[in-house]
This record gives sequence, structure tokens and C-alpha cells, in this order.
Amino acid sequence: MRKLLNTLYIVNPKTYLSLDGENIIVKQEEEFKTRVPLHNLESIVSFSYLGASPALMGACAKRGISLTFATPNGRFLANVVGEETGSVYLRKKQFILSENEEQCSKIAKNMLVGKFYNSRFVIERTCRDYPLRVDVENLKKKSQLIKESIQFLYSTENVELDTLRGIEGKVASQYFEVFDELILSNKHDFYFKGRTKRPPLDNVNAMLSFIYTILSNDVASALSSVGLDPFVGFMHKDRPGRRSLALDLMEELRAPLADRFVITMINNKQVCASDFVKQDNGAILMKDETRKKIISAWQKKKQEELTHPFLKEKISWGLVPYVQSLLLARHLRGDLEEYPPFLWK
Repeated sequence: MRKLLNTLYIVNPKTYLSLDGENIIVKQEEEFKTRVPLHNLESIVSFSYLGASPALMGACAKRGISLTFATPNGRFLANVVGEETGSVYLRKKQFILSENEEQCSKIAKNMLVGKFYNSRFVIERTCRDYPLRVDVENLKKKSQLIKESIQFLYSTENVELDTLRGIEGKVASQYFEVFDELILSNKHDFYFKGRTKRPPLDNVNAMLSFIYTILSNDVASALSSVGLDPFVGFMHKDRPGRRSLALDLMEELRAPLADRFVITMINNKQVCASDFVKQDNGAILMKDETRKKIISAWQKKKQEELTHPFLKEKISWGLVPYVQSLLLARHLRGDLEEYPPFLWK
């Protein structure tokens, strides 16, 4: 089993990375800050527009170190890819199945079952833990609607991809309609009126976009590690520069991992209004110190253990993307009849 990624996060937008021998040189506004040995890293995520030197990008590609670039507010830009690893036969099978509507639908349906189940469980858990602080009746109503969508997927053999995408959009809307109910602290500064992405227009959306970007990077790295192409998906349509399979796989993990992480940080008052800055165009950005604080908490979250629902073994949250990638690869090889989604309990 692969260990947790040793990841270097660059959160200051004025940071530039370069190479010196076997070390990364970190500079901010031409001033030397620190050096980091390459052999200690498996992944680098930079939220800086200044980027990195060609020499460093080449060194990362040669050593198989994932190097991802994103905007300061968490929007994915690009990543450096070195020589492909893994079985060419597995990737060929992935490409062939991605062109088969029926096969794509079967895999996508199971992924959506995982997403719907986990979204519903987040709602149900809030009702259980805070019955006097939330509108239980409203939350239960949304939970029941999501349950009906799960039952429809289970009871229907062949569903077209466009139909699945429509159901996913409907359930996501139902889930986000009560998302604000899950926020129990500091409601004046942390409220949710709807999902806004480019740019995020409130503090909650800013945190969600940031964590979704980090999770997407983790999932893409996991897929690559088992020999799958993160850009060739089954549910999300192919688009230049979009890691469609990573987006497919992370759907199951949004609610139980990313969303609950953001909600927990807010409810535990680990973030406050002064951690964010509003731009003239209404966009909300996080301060450098805020991103560092969130990343530190995220790394701790990834070390927490849970019992994997399919393997029945204890693993850390940070390894869940790798386990799901491995299970998907086994399904594509024919070792598993169906892809088993992650059903959080």
C-alpha cells in the first residue's frame, strides 16, 4: 500500500520555484526563502502565478513528482506529466470502454450511487448530532428525495449518460439547498446561498473551491499511480486540459471528505471573516495565512483512520483515493464484476 503523499504546497501567489542540484529553491519577490530536497517529495501544488523554472519541471517529470499549478483561489490550471507508467493494456482498456456508452453508464451509475449515498449520510448525520439546532424536517425531506434517486439507480438496468448527468445535477441542487443548514457557527460571515465557482462569491465557496482543487489533485495522482489516465473519464465529457476521470472518482468523496472538512473548520471556528479578502469584482480570496491553515488541517484530516466499507480494513482518509483507483483498475481488468463505490459509514 502506498504511503500518504509527501506534498509541498506553495500558497503565496508571489512565489517562484527553481532547481539547484537536487533541491527546490523557494523565492518570494526575488528573496530566498528556503530549499527543499527533491527526494523528500512525491507531489508539489503551487497556487502561484509565477510558476516554476523549466529545469525544475523537467526534474519533477523525470522523477515522477506530480507538479500541479492552480490559481491563488484554487482553480486548476495545469500539471506537469512525465513518462507514462503502468500497464499499457490497462490504459487501452480504459480508452476502449470510455467510447462505449453502455459501459460508461454502468461505471458512472455506481459512482453516482456513492455520491448520493454519501451526500445523504452527511445530511442524516447532522440531523442525528444536532436535532435541536437544525430544521430536521426540511433536512429529512431532502434526504428522502436523494434516497429516491438512489433507489431509481438501483432499480434501473440501462440508463443513458445524459440521463445520469441530469439526475446528478438534480441531486446536487437538492443537497446544496440545505448545505447552509449544516453550518452552525458564525452564520453572519459563513453562509451558503448557492454554489459559485469562477469566482467564488462568499467565504464558504472559496473554501470549497480550494479543497476541491486539492482533492482533485490527490485523486489524479492516485489514478496515475495505478496506471490509469486521469484525463479519460466515463461520466464527465472529455475536454482539453480537464482531468475527467479524476472528477468522476472524486464525486464520491466530495461530501464525506471535502464538504465535511470545510463544515468542521467553520463550526469549530478555525477560520474567521478576517481570513478572507473581497475583490472589487465580488470575488472572495483567501489570505496566504488562511491557505496555510487550511492545508495544515487538511493534512491532519488525511491521517485520520476509517474502516473502508468494501475492503473492511482500516486505512487513512488520505489513502481512500488510492484504494478507489485500485478498485476501478481491477474492474477494468475484469477482476471485479462491477466498480464498488465508496459508501461512507
